Amino acid sequence: MIKEQIRDQVIKGLIDNNILDMFQQNMMPINQLMSYYRCAIMEVETKFKVLNEQFSLQYDRNPIETIKTRLKSTEGIAKKLTRKNYPFTLESIEKNINDIAGVRVICSFPEDIYLLADCLLQQDDITLIEEKDYIKNPKESGYRSLHLIIEVPIFLQNEKKNVKVEVQLRTIAMDFWASLEHKLRYKKDIPQEEADLLAEELFECAKVSADLDDRMEQIRNRIIKNS
Repeated sequence: MIKEQIRDQVIKGLIDNNILDMFQQNMMPINQLMSYYRCAIMEVETKFKVLNEQFSLQYDRNPIETIKTRLKSTEGIAKKLTRKNYPFTLESIEKNINDIAGVRVICSFPEDIYLLADCLLQQDDITLIEEKDYIKNPKESGYRSLHLIIEVPIFLQNEKKNVKVEVQLRTIAMDFWASLEHKLRYKKDIPQEEADLLAEELFECAKVSADLDDRMEQIRNRIIKNS
């Protein structure tokens, strides 16, 4: 345990030094790059808000419950570069790190996830880079969500630039489960035996929440059918 702590401290020190050096040499370019990702987040978030408004007007329903956004920290970027053995350059960041800009869309029902994903990807300025469907193929832990890596153009003063954004679409139940699982994964002071038991319990909860999502969706569809 002590050796692992020392190792982590050494790695953190190396990361911090690399960040400091890169910042000192490239402060303005880094700030500019991060502003591109912030703009891309706003573009994607707006697209989903427009889709939600359109469905509200045409079908009297709102498929989106909430939209959450996040921008990866410079420390998080540095750790990922180190873990993947990528160089500490701006070009490397743009090329290799796909989840700097993140948009999470929380839906009421699983059908809404695929509906919104299809509507987004049909837009002619969106390019799909990668798709991972953890709803149809959940992770071993029980994690479920639809992940899309897309590229969206942002329009700057004198140029247009394509920027990558990670989009996660999940139901309320999926999001609640993922939040709890995230806390367990990063809670280092839980004894291993207890952590294993909690992981098993969470896995069972994932199956229950998946069944609940399906049943609630069936009820919703029956209500619509008989309206």
